[in-house]
Amino acid sequence: MSGKTTIYDIAKELNITAATVSRALNNNPKISKATRKLVLETAAKMNYEQNKLALALKSGKSYNIGVIVPRIDSNFFASIIRGIEEELYPKGYHVIICQTHDQEDLEIGNINSLLNAQVDGILMSISNAKLEDNQSFQKLLKKNIPLIFFDRKKDIKGVSSVTIDDFKGAYDATKHLIDQGYKRIAHLSNDRLLLIFKNRYLGYKQAIIDNGLEFDESLVIETQSKVHEGKKTTKILLDMERPPDAIFSSSDFTALGAIQEIKERGLRIPEDIGIIGFSNEPFTKFMELSITSVDQSPTEMGRITAQVFLEEVNNGKKIKSEKHVVLSPELMVRKSSRREN
Repeated sequence: MSGKTTIYDIAKELNITAATVSRALNNNPKISKATRKLVLETAAKMNYEQNKLALALKSGKSYNIGVIVPRIDSNFFASIIRGIEEELYPKGYHVIICQTHDQEDLEIGNINSLLNAQVDGILMSISNAKLEDNQSFQKLLKKNIPLIFFDRKKDIKGVSSVTIDDFKGAYDATKHLIDQGYKRIAHLSNDRLLLIFKNRYLGYKQAIIDNGLEFDESLVIETQSKVHEGKKTTKILLDMERPPDAIFSSSDFTALGAIQEIKERGLRIPEDIGIIGFSNEPFTKFMELSITSVDQSPTEMGRITAQVFLEEVNNGKKIKSEKHVVLSPELMVRKSSRREN
């Protein structure tokens, strides 16, 4: 057969109308499963290719979704992306993944690139941006492109979000250390201009106060979520005149660095010093010294983020909806914090 196969060729082959072929190819519920199966099989046999651009122009949708994360080399963000894909792929959407490496200029560049790609929505976890410039986000809203924040968010009117109760996660982790008999608990924080790290700090602080322990600001050190940074900041803590007997870290990677430094000092975990991380990365449970950590249900977070997007695009009304879903964290208690007594 010369030239490209059209829906009219398929219709002629099956002795049905071109309209029926079109509906079958576009998964119209009015077409029976048997007819749709027959049309799809015939289309494949005849090497038919749908014109995605024409479909997009007709429907006003590109069926492309932008997902922006700080980095993809962590199980947490990779699992969120998996959850988003599991929810959106069956609905015909394709996911375009971008990462910011926690740099605001890359974040702005990603948003502009996705706008140029005419995505139907952007789902994102913001960078460690210290600037209060919301211009890029406002550009999305003016174009009526749904923007959904997950995990890391900014409070912008009209923008939905899916997060975890970071305050509770941190409170439960610190309370567990106190219940295990630890008295002087340090906190490895991160950039507290980001709500997730601010709330983890506040949860830690409140648990200390509620349980009658002395809150010491010198035991709180702001650091990056990297193994070598955890090692470096733990060195500072252990060199104190009154070093801590436990560390609650806002990141599993920083907690791992802390463990490396503690072991090099010849101290025992959890007997001499207890450790808790945050995020429940896979390595935390597979290490010989398993690490207690706060689980954030990332795959579920991804699924729900996608569901919130679908609600926004399918609500059939012009009224802008705003939804905020807060998931409950779970403390996974392991060897690094569990004293036998």
